[in-house]
Amino acid sequence: MQKNSKIYIAGHLGLVGSALTRNLKKKGYTNIIGRSIDELDLMDYNAVGRFFAQEKPEYVLLAAAKVGGIVANNTYRAQFIWENLQIQNNVIHHAYLNGVKKLLFLGSSCIYPKACPQPILEEYLLTDVLEYTNEPYAIAKIAGIKVSESYNLQYGTNFISVMPTNLYGPNDNYDLEKSHVLPALIRKMHLGKCLLENNWQAIRNDFNHLPVEGVNGNTGENSIREKLLKYGISENNGNVLVTLWGTGSPMREFLHSDDMADACVYIMENIDFADLVEIRKKSVGPDEAKEIRNTHINIGTGRDLTIKELAMLVKKVTGFGGEIVWDSSKPDGTARKLLNVDKLHALGWKETIELEQGIRLVYNDYCSR
Repeated sequence: MQKNSKIYIAGHLGLVGSALTRNLKKKGYTNIIGRSIDELDLMDYNAVGRFFAQEKPEYVLLAAAKVGGIVANNTYRAQFIWENLQIQNNVIHHAYLNGVKKLLFLGSSCIYPKACPQPILEEYLLTDVLEYTNEPYAIAKIAGIKVSESYNLQYGTNFISVMPTNLYGPNDNYDLEKSHVLPALIRKMHLGKCLLENNWQAIRNDFNHLPVEGVNGNTGENSIREKLLKYGISENNGNVLVTLWGTGSPMREFLHSDDMADACVYIMENIDFADLVEIRKKSVGPDEAKEIRNTHINIGTGRDLTIKELAMLVKKVTGFGGEIVWDSSKPDGTARKLLNVDKLHALGWKETIELEQGIRLVYNDYCSR
């Protein structure tokens, strides 16, 4: 990519897209474009076609997606598969029709089987059944990988897929129903801390910034308490309890979105689909090498911790002095999802932000809103 190349970031306002924008600007790229959902509905095939025909981006980073945590994935199953398929199919197809030089499709580590050997190699894709709670989302992302590979093989495009591990960072989703585990922990423990300190001004400020099911900071105290209780934040004999789903035993890997963005831009600058085909040919037997598959790249740290350990780390960073309670009647999700990142390291990239440092950065950002 040249510094003045026209680069379209689909989903530029979200956690992933905003991190990609920051990284590209930091590296001197000057012709970055994006469209909000009000400006361009990526589920509208014709609207996406008009956008590509008019703007003619040279490079595309496809970060737009409908995302959420275990509750949202399991509740809105139809929306998660249909909307994600629509978005990625429209963008990838019109990128092909308009001669985009390179496209990067961002998936998710949930594409891998539920009982996958650990750490997870790219080769484990489609070797067993998926985790039920996020199966629709995972199938959509798997389809994105296969669409990208198939266009490369049939049409000679240069579309690359990357599978980031669990991400966190600025512009994350802190919705108590639909957020991922880390932002949910940060917000719950922040609110728990404020409740323990009887800091109702801070609680009201939080609800004004992000209302909970229509309840904002100007609502009566009883209504706010009801929402806090619904999402596991309660008082008990002068103490505050934060109740979390499951046992806390599942293990998860986390990557700061700025590190993720740096890896993606590094790949856009240095790696082509042809390079990934050659890497795979060298890593498998001659018979398997005849079939071009699993050319995607895992992006992560190669290190994980239990959700219970993560909760204690968030408790430390936020300063929450109450008690964490685990509701084992609720599902845990996949027991472990640790990515093998040997391919990424061999390509020349490694993360720089440690987890505690990253959580402190995002918590400071959350409190300064």
